[in-house]
Amino acid sequence: MKLPRGLSILVLVAIAAFGADLLAQTPAGSGATFKSSVSVVTLSAVVRDRDGRLVSNLTRQDFEVFDSGVSRSIVQFRSDPEPISVALLFDVSGSMDGSTKRSRAQEAAHQLLSWLDPAGDEAALFSFDTELRQLRPFEKPSMALKLELKATIARLRPFGATSLRDAIAAAAQRVTERGRPRRAVVVLTDGVDTASRLSAAEVSAAASAIDVPVYILATVSPVDHLGGEFAVDGVSEAINGDLSDLARWTGGAFFMASLPSHVSLAVRQIVAELRQQYLIAVEPGETPGWHPLEVRTRDKRHSVRARSGYFAIS
Repeated sequence: MKLPRGLSILVLVAIAAFGADLLAQTPAGSGATFKSSVSVVTLSAVVRDRDGRLVSNLTRQDFEVFDSGVSRSIVQFRSDPEPISVALLFDVSGSMDGSTKRSRAQEAAHQLLSWLDPAGDEAALFSFDTELRQLRPFEKPSMALKLELKATIARLRPFGATSLRDAIAAAAQRVTERGRPRRAVVVLTDGVDTASRLSAAEVSAAASAIDVPVYILATVSPVDHLGGEFAVDGVSEAINGDLSDLARWTGGAFFMASLPSHVSLAVRQIVAELRQQYLIAVEPGETPGWHPLEVRTRDKRHSVRARSGYFAIS
């Protein structure tokens, strides 16, 4: 990923604010620790086989990590289950005024909470239009939270422009503060961004610098659903391209949903990936600046998704 001018300042700010969390510690009482240190680079990797199925039971020896094309030794590795921390971002801009879009997004939020484990997982709810607002703090996904979520979203009135990328960057910082290695930002939107100051590349670089996968679920009409039965050519390519790149660069994924079944499949995939993440740490390069990363398995039939790089400071 080529970074635009001025990005170094943005990422330096992100690293300065969250440098101590570049490698998150395991929550108390959960077993062995994944030590926090600014001297290592952390990666959350998802592995799939040729049929698209998640691959589990891999070991440290199964992975290879390349930093700017140079092989790096894996200094820490974990694959055991960990509690999940999720920041849910609900788009309340004017473009979400359609009842179908809102209901799809609300159902996605409810289903995601249902798939989380109240014994250890946590979620927070944010809304955004021109700015990010916290509606509910990070807490266990209880039935009370689900009821409050439904009531809270029902009170929201879509209005104004959309600062989608700015909201993602801010939420990535919030979820990093939780100090959990298995974490993600899940965005529920129609994919229209009209007011962000940051580009997709800038947001992706900031999020990947602190290792926060971003999952974007775009609730769209059937005519806007790229590749769908009723899609109109040329309508949604721009939305799909920008947001898909943004999610992919952070190690997350992009989904389009125009039917309830699409929402269910997307939510199940998001939670399954967070459960199956491999947590990897490597030593950083010495050269200041952006370092592109590539994670592979020694089995060439596997595909690996992880953040696209990190920013090293001298």
